[in-house]
Amino acid sequence: MRPPILRRLFRRVASTAVLGLLAATLSTTTAVADARPAAAAAGGLQQVTGFGSNPGNLQMYEYTPAGLPANAPLVVALHGCAQTADAYYTNSGWPKFADQWGFDVVFPQTTSANNALSCFGWFDPAEDSRGRGEAASIVQMVEHAKQSRGSDGQRVYVTGLSAGGGMTADLLAAYPDVFAGGSVASGLPAQCATSQAAASGCQTGPQKLTPTQWGDKVRGAHPGYGGPWPRVAIWQGTADYTVYPANATALRDQWTDVWGIGQTPSSTGTLPGNTTRAVYNDSAGQPAVETYTVSGMGHGLPVGPGSGAEQCGTAAAYFLNTICSTYYTGVFWGLDGGGTPGGGGDGRLPAPAGVTVTGVTDTTASLSWSAVEGAASYAVFRNGTKTASPAGTTYTDTGLTAGATYRYTVAAVDGSGTAGTTSAQVTAVTTGGATARCFTATNYAHVVAGRAHTTGGYVYANGSEANMGLYNVFVAHTLKESPAGYFVIADSGCTG
Repeated sequence: MRPPILRRLFRRVASTAVLGLLAATLSTTTAVADARPAAAAAGGLQQVTGFGSNPGNLQMYEYTPAGLPANAPLVVALHGCAQTADAYYTNSGWPKFADQWGFDVVFPQTTSANNALSCFGWFDPAEDSRGRGEAASIVQMVEHAKQSRGSDGQRVYVTGLSAGGGMTADLLAAYPDVFAGGSVASGLPAQCATSQAAASGCQTGPQKLTPTQWGDKVRGAHPGYGGPWPRVAIWQGTADYTVYPANATALRDQWTDVWGIGQTPSSTGTLPGNTTRAVYNDSAGQPAVETYTVSGMGHGLPVGPGSGAEQCGTAAAYFLNTICSTYYTGVFWGLDGGGTPGGGGDGRLPAPAGVTVTGVTDTTASLSWSAVEGAASYAVFRNGTKTASPAGTTYTDTGLTAGATYRYTVAAVDGSGTAGTTSAQVTAVTTGGATARCFTATNYAHVVAGRAHTTGGYVYANGSEANMGLYNVFVAHTLKESPAGYFVIADSGCTG
């Protein structure tokens, strides 16, 4: 992504300041190489017309593998500035896995008629908001694919590079009812900028907001939404000086807050291309947010040319030879048929089953779990931080505080030291300490009393983050407090 150009009324006129910053990041060779005309689209990429009213003035291209059955997943792939749908089709690697795993790919394309550098309008409320402009056009493309191809409406995903990444985040926020997952490569958090003037500042360093403030930008994009949130992958190079790495941190903070899972990773591991993956699990122990940090990589989409199972793409301007991000993104979403999105289909060991708290004392908590075939050891995480690496399937955590609550997950580790998918979370409460207190009240009263808080119209217990339902005076729960400030739902019985 380069600093954006004024839209609509000033479509073909760029400000001197923006062009000056652009010159620092975009060479003439790069601009010519990527700004290929739509007529150059490869044979497998077909243009689709008449997909809707198209308020954003976009073009729709589609790649559908031969013999694709109905009810297949659908991926929407958004190019970066000065690129085309054909460039993304040719270099990103998505056609390979569409053929291999069986899904349809839509490649939206914007042009210089919208923006002098063919950037998606991630910074413009008239383009990136629900029901408006380019965002609405992209959703119309999704609906057209569902009608014409029979795509599975429960398995629609969106990914994008740079400006396309910024638009991806905005689409996930505005249409969480449409997209089950997203992947943002060298992009920006949803609603980071709402004007052309603010866009450059987002690229070089987004506002220093709290995770809750970032999450509120998502919740505000579709007020009242109460359904499941998309699972989000975030790709970022540490040497990106066009869209600075601070944006990846803001994206992580934003989407973990939306999921209500905190900013401490459930597990971390290393991947090819000097890549570090951090996994943030949901309350069921499944990956909800993953970050992929590519050491030394600049601005672009990570690709890994080659014929190997985990390789894809072609190196080109802003398609950087490091790691096949398309493969890992597809596995994270579950497109490989590996089951739950994010779980084990990428060669990682599966999550240990049967994780159980077998006993507690004032200062210890003991755990056990089922063995995982191929595991050389296990990683035990206490409150999201790795605390031990036992070789067997039991572990006793020591030195704990009496009357305190601890949350544990476990991952199997293979012989190369790579941690697999993290288990479901279990909770241990050490004995002793202060006596638990119990409170029965409406959700509204719990919030007023400071025992719970609201997010997106729902109430969550402080500490445990247990979902208590809608924020009103009609729903009531009993909360148990132990230790101080940590509340769990205890409707079935609460001993003080």
